[in-house]
Amino acid sequence: MTYVKDFGDQWTWRKSSRSGDNGGQCVFVAELEETTLGIRDSKMGQEGPILRLNRSDWASLARSVSR
Repeated sequence: MTYVKDFGDQWTWRKSSRSGDNGGQCVFVAELEETTLGIRDSKMGQEGPILRLNRSDWASLARSVSR
């Protein structure tokens, strides 16, 4: 896992299906590369850090939080 800052808006971000309409407190996910996904917090804006995960780490994270 790495944190990356300042990637701008070159990717298409999707709002998490678990994020509601609660005043901009959402998690967004994007496919950054074929093997890498990114996660960002809407409160940080476009200039905020991006957490990069390979697909294996993403699957592990999803399994952990869905328990």
